[in-house]
Amino acid sequence: MMDWTDRHERYFLRLISRRVLLYSEMIVTGALIHGDAARHLDFDSAEHPVALQLGGADPGALAECAAMAEAAGYDEVNLNIGCPSDRVQAARFGACLMAEPPLVRDCLAAMRRAVSIPVTVKSRIGIDDRDCYDDLRGFVACVAESGCRTFIVHARKALLSGLSPKQNREIPPLRYEFVHRLKRDFPELDVILNGGVETLDAAAAQAAHVDGVMIGRAAYRDPWMLATADSRFHDAPDPLRSRHDAVRGYLPYVARRRAEGVPLRAMTRHILGLFNGQRGAKSWRRYLSENAYRADAGVDVIETALRLVPAEDAAPPPPEGVIPKVIDSDLWYYL
Repeated sequence: MMDWTDRHERYFLRLISRRVLLYSEMIVTGALIHGDAARHLDFDSAEHPVALQLGGADPGALAECAAMAEAAGYDEVNLNIGCPSDRVQAARFGACLMAEPPLVRDCLAAMRRAVSIPVTVKSRIGIDDRDCYDDLRGFVACVAESGCRTFIVHARKALLSGLSPKQNREIPPLRYEFVHRLKRDFPELDVILNGGVETLDAAAAQAAHVDGVMIGRAAYRDPWMLATADSRFHDAPDPLRSRHDAVRGYLPYVARRRAEGVPLRAMTRHILGLFNGQRGAKSWRRYLSENAYRADAGVDVIETALRLVPAEDAAPPPPEGVIPKVIDSDLWYYL
């Protein structure tokens, strides 16, 4: 989710769900140690609970960055060893680290010694020809010696050559049974399933076998899918009634960030999919895409785009030649 789950995206998702755990995009250790750490670490307090995801392979550097994450106020720090991109492999971290379980164990152990917040790991079920269940089980057994107790597992293997990152999310088959079996074999660990979960119904089905479910691109494409997550999984009230409410809740944040010089397009790109499947969705996307790039663009662009989308309690379009009759504000029927 690099370049996707930035602070603007996380703030917007937090409006829709108060309880789901949000993860940052993967940040490499060098960017924090040698770059603009504040730019990568800053987040809004409204984002809690939020985890920082790191990429790296040096125990000392990862420990230093984990301490930075805790000092910045993150609720968890996660080591990503599931990314298969060529750039990540060239730096010797990401999914290729699944070939080196002792190194991963040492990295997590160093991170745990440096902080008091939870340290977790995200992996694939395997890489290349290291793709049988026994390979995965051995990997987890070794890494768990670090004291790490939460394993987030993308239920596809990664092919480190011949496939793009996008293809690695689609071509290797999903093997949910591997993740289910992992939970049975390691009942003392928290096992979180990731990969191919497109709906809350699918998440609920998987939650019967594991301790939790991570949803990535499906929630980015359709953020409103999380609108009932709090009541369904956390026995808590859902914070919003409509997509329009989500946009209106986002506007004060956008205004604050614009005053700080953040380009509007950096924030509107995360809300383009909010109305997917709804009337007016195309007009919403087009207006934002065509106007948010302007140097002087402000919240008025979002307000104008919102007026192009009918309110969700408005009458659906009647069948051709049929006149709609209103019973009350929430109920429509056709004659």
